[in-house]
Amino acid sequence: MDENKKRISFDEVYMRFALIIAQRSTCKRLQVGTVITSTDYRKVFAVGYNGNATGLPNQCDSDEPGNCGCLHSEENAIINCDAPRETAKYIFVTHLPCVMCAKRIINLGGVKKVLYHHDYRIRDSLDILNLAGIEIGQFSFEDI
Repeated sequence: MDENKKRISFDEVYMRFALIIAQRSTCKRLQVGTVITSTDYRKVFAVGYNGNATGLPNQCDSDEPGNCGCLHSEENAIINCDAPRETAKYIFVTHLPCVMCAKRIINLGGVKKVLYHHDYRIRDSLDILNLAGIEIGQFSFEDI
């Protein structure tokens, strides 16, 4: 391997994965993706993207902003995660989680860190995650 070539970090790998899985979303307004991993980055426990429930039409229920009816990507990833509560986890999400998803992340158990890429206009989830002792940070590809 070329000694001058910089390897990308695992944080970047999983944030890119979240951005790619978000492309599966059928939401008209915002495509969001989530990846839940082990803290040593060796395992992916679950992925999720926002959209309608399995078996329902692959479309939003409504065109009303903030009320499209899609399950959030974090919800879907948490539903798909079968790692025990005590297992330490990192979460990578394309957008800052909403307040309700922050609470779901807390209840998942074992979450040590949440990294998000895009900021969101409502930032109340930052306080909630911090209060629960979960590290949260914004990942920027420009920082690498």
